[in-house]
Amino acid sequence: MTSDNKLIPLLKALFAVVVWGASFIATKVAVGEASPNTIVWLRFAMGVIILGWAVFARKQFKWITLKELGYFSLLGFLGITFHQWLQSNGLVTAQATTTAWIVATTPIFIALLGWLVLKEKLGWFRVAGIALAALGVLLIVSKGDLTSLTIGKFGTVGDYLVMISAVNWAVFSVLSRDGLKDHPAARMMFYVMTLGWIFISILFVVGSGFNEINRLTPSGWVAVIFLGVFCSGIAYIFWYDALQEIPASRLGVLLYIEPLVAVVVAAIILGEAITFTALFGGAVILFGVWMVNKK
Repeated sequence: MTSDNKLIPLLKALFAVVVWGASFIATKVAVGEASPNTIVWLRFAMGVIILGWAVFARKQFKWITLKELGYFSLLGFLGITFHQWLQSNGLVTAQATTTAWIVATTPIFIALLGWLVLKEKLGWFRVAGIALAALGVLLIVSKGDLTSLTIGKFGTVGDYLVMISAVNWAVFSVLSRDGLKDHPAARMMFYVMTLGWIFISILFVVGSGFNEINRLTPSGWVAVIFLGVFCSGIAYIFWYDALQEIPASRLGVLLYIEPLVAVVVAAIILGEAITFTALFGGAVILFGVWMVNKK
């Protein structure tokens, strides 16, 4: 593939990373107006429609077996229902920038799961990377005051929920590997997202979801539409398109941009301060993740 032919998929992947970085800020805005269940339900209702359209338009739709239905239901619960419940509830009290940096540690947990479950070797270099990333998280969550670890004032409830979401996404990623061997990524994600959205619908209906929709202001709707159309729809399609043209090892580098986007957008929209401690801690996290991913 020539450099010109690589430009389009590279721009698609960059678009996906940028909107995913901004998604933490959009979620923070949206959960300020309605419950996390309502926001997640609206977001993935839009995402399912857009992904479904892409799958049908590309003639990738295929009925799945009963066994695959159970498998995709598990992935839908972990990757959509539970994951988004953790992050959206976490963002009620956690800062958007803190959330983005914590989520950036997901490759660390994927490596640890590979070691624990798949018996993959870590080696001292990757172990050092894991330790560095952990230090970076501690610096960010404690705002540079590591003594808070010993006095019970370490982080918010939201910070802990977001950390669990990073572990959960690692589990989801490892479990997804088998499905991607048999299905195009867009088709698999369509089924996973649809089933996850159905589970969310139960929480939405049982709660006061329909009443909360009427409370959304224009700003809230902009945030929800951005999350649904761009983050859960177009970004997934663009990312998987890019993966078909460019090796995952090369595209993965772009994910380092995601928390940086979150820092800038959060400062502009939410007024979250850009501190030296957050940037230094973030740099430590990214360097640690790089060490873990380095071949």
